[in-house]
Amino acid sequence: MSPTKPVQHATPEEIHRRRESGEDLVLIDVREQEEIAIARLGGALICPLSRAAEWIDRLPKDQPLVIFCHHGIRSMRVAMALAERGHENVTNMSGGIDLWSTEVDASVARY
Repeated sequence: MSPTKPVQHATPEEIHRRRESGEDLVLIDVREQEEIAIARLGGALICPLSRAAEWIDRLPKDQPLVIFCHHGIRSMRVAMALAERGHENVTNMSGGIDLWSTEVDASVARY
């Protein structure tokens, strides 16, 4: 078995630039519904960590995935699990939606 490709890390600002340049990123929000009700990123797939067994093996392997949560800790666990499952283009958004609200879009609520 080949070694797992390491998970990439990017700041919200870097992810925003990649989206703005037209890169076809799949954003995966692993926060829970109560959190998403407070703040969300448009276009992100909602895939709560508590239900990961239902969706983790259904994510596309042929597109770049950006995983995020509130601060980047839960999303890192998911990103590592995806890499272990053979996903080769997985990025954890460091700082999560909280940092997104300060670096990219202040209209996204902080909590």
